Amino acid sequence: MSKITSVFLSICFSALLLSLLLSHVKSQQQLYDEEEAILLRLKQHWKNQPPLVQWTPLTSSHCTWPGINCTNSSVTGTIPDEFGKLEKLSILNLFFNQLSGEIPVSIAHLPVLKRFNLFSNNLSGALPPELGLYSELEQFQVSSNRLSGRLPEPLCNGGKLVGVVAFDNNLNGELPTSLGNCSSLLIVSISRNAFSGNVPIGLWTALNLTFLMLSDNKFAGELPNEVSRNLARLEISNNEFSGKIPSGASWSNLVVFNASNNLFSGTIPQELTALPSLTTLLLDRNQLSGPLPSDIISWKSLNTINMSQNQLSGQLPDEITSLPNLVVLDLSDNQISGDIPPQLGSLKLNFLNLSSNHLTGEIPRLLENAAYNTSFLNNPGLCTSSSLLNLHVCNSRPQKSSKNSTRLIALISSILAAAFVLALLLSFFVIRVHQKKKQRSNSTWKFTSFHKLSFTESDILSKLTESNLIGSGGSGKVYRVLTNGSGLIVAVKRIWNDRKLDQKLEKEFQAEVEILGKIRHLNIVKLLCCICNDDSKLLVYEYMDKRSLDRWLHTKKRRNVSGSVCHAVLNWPTRFRIAVGVAQGLSYLHHDCLPRIVHRDVKSSNILLDSSFNAKIADFGLARMLIKQGEATVSAVAGSFGYIAPGNFGVVLLELTTGKEANFGDENSCLADWAWHHMSEGSAVVDALDKEIVEPSYLGEMSIVFKLGVKCTSKMPSARPSMSEALQILLQCSRPQVFEVKIMGREYDVAPLLKSSKREQSSGNDENE
Repeated sequence: MSKITSVFLSICFSALLLSLLLSHVKSQQQLYDEEEAILLRLKQHWKNQPPLVQWTPLTSSHCTWPGINCTNSSVTGTIPDEFGKLEKLSILNLFFNQLSGEIPVSIAHLPVLKRFNLFSNNLSGALPPELGLYSELEQFQVSSNRLSGRLPEPLCNGGKLVGVVAFDNNLNGELPTSLGNCSSLLIVSISRNAFSGNVPIGLWTALNLTFLMLSDNKFAGELPNEVSRNLARLEISNNEFSGKIPSGASWSNLVVFNASNNLFSGTIPQELTALPSLTTLLLDRNQLSGPLPSDIISWKSLNTINMSQNQLSGQLPDEITSLPNLVVLDLSDNQISGDIPPQLGSLKLNFLNLSSNHLTGEIPRLLENAAYNTSFLNNPGLCTSSSLLNLHVCNSRPQKSSKNSTRLIALISSILAAAFVLALLLSFFVIRVHQKKKQRSNSTWKFTSFHKLSFTESDILSKLTESNLIGSGGSGKVYRVLTNGSGLIVAVKRIWNDRKLDQKLEKEFQAEVEILGKIRHLNIVKLLCCICNDDSKLLVYEYMDKRSLDRWLHTKKRRNVSGSVCHAVLNWPTRFRIAVGVAQGLSYLHHDCLPRIVHRDVKSSNILLDSSFNAKIADFGLARMLIKQGEATVSAVAGSFGYIAPGNFGVVLLELTTGKEANFGDENSCLADWAWHHMSEGSAVVDALDKEIVEPSYLGEMSIVFKLGVKCTSKMPSARPSMSEALQILLQCSRPQVFEVKIMGREYDVAPLLKSSKREQSSGNDENE
């Protein structure tokens, strides 16, 4: 060590990473002895756990002690005060462990500490009050703990803080004033705490701020007229913000605006419609009044509108029918009146709720569908000409009485004559109809729709031919069906059943299908309807042009994409977008859906791609529920709100980053085992990545996703992140262009997971981590 002026030492415990940057400050021998002594005391404090067995001066210099992975053993205990003596500690990553107790105050005195990442532990107590006073912090991540008290006042004193991620804690009080002068911030995510008071005005306008997530706190005050022009995601739901919603003149890059459940009043500003990138607008449960903006047609990118439980009035503007991407519209519990625009039914809505308003007139024919049977309730002035909706039937128009009795008699005579002719025709065909009925199967089909449909069961049944077959397996067959009239293409999965289901299993299947049919998410394949009889079940899904992900990832299967020879390779930006899409869908199922749903069969062949390579999750394992009747079956619907480990999702991440199949390895191992051994042996992550797509500009991002895949496939479920945590990591390490969000300055390196490679350690290059 006498000739080494800087050493980068990485010590990994699962996702525990302790990075020491040792420089030439004291005499070489004195520094050597102190560092070795501190590390040995840490080993003793953690009770000489097995992963630390090589930490001994008898074997070699502490500068050559290898990075140690114990992916199957989460580190427990407290954080020792000894950390405060490591004067050259610049990166402290102790995330995804089971550490408890308080964070030592001495850590705040470290002079070169840059990254402070302790998320996903069981830490409690207050944060060190002087954190950020003696060093120029760049990252601060303490989410998913039990921390209380305030955020440290000097957190951004150094002026280089990029991210504050502290959601899911018990933190309270007002935000530090230093955050109001922190122009370097890219992300502030502090949802689900007990913060109160006003948000520092400078935080709203921080030059580079891109994500501001403050939901589920007790913040108050009004929104400013000006916010950061780079702001893409603003989430302030479940707080006590009040006043009017600003005009949004500086919100031009806003993609998501969630202000649900606050105290906002006044009208919706016309300028809010001039946001070209806005996709999600959630203003429900406020005190907004007045009509919807007249220039609503400008929301060309908008896919979700929820303004329910306000005091909105006026009529539904006809322009709302011209929003091409709108899939969710909820305006329930308002005072909207007038007729429903006839063309509203032409939109591809997955969810529509106009209930509890003052709407009048007849439901447009395009909306008279069982999928909308609760969409119009509590509108006394509405009626329908269909029996599919839970509304009274419109009165038929009265016929004008004839002034001439002779004309009336002639009309009656004509009707009688026509009836006689029809009777003859009917008697002619009755025998043929009766014969056809005899030839049909005794079983009848039950048709259950979950969306507005332009086809009937006969359209589907008539097309289940061998020429339309696109796949088959042990549970049944899959058909590509072009429906009559509308030209809509659907995928029909026919699940065979050898014998009639018992009544209990039949009810379970129907209940589960109805729950899955009500799911509305952009990353989950739509279950359009279910057609059943005693012998088989037909599940009708939206058709995905690019078929399944595995066909595009693995060399052997790429030749058969779309039924022809195809050597296309998915580049990394596309694969990363797929990973985020799958994570968003699974996170919704695990955490946001009621009841919560477990996808029993997550794998690359059950991830389907549309024409733009957007990922959607399919096949919830309903086939297995029928095939294994009589055995103990597991429902897709989770019966409790417990932890749902995303192990299979980790395998998909490994497939995306390596290009290898899930069963890669010998007869006793698989891809997950191979990846774990690759990491535990200290091999470079870059050696594991798919050689067909890896590029220097993608290396950092691919490495994080690979390491996240290893973490998700840990053999100890308690060591795996939840799906919401996995999604957070992916979103925070994402390349800006993937989400069409312009981020100025350098990218935010959120989670350098599982640093283990000796090659990476010796280089000290964070891009390879």
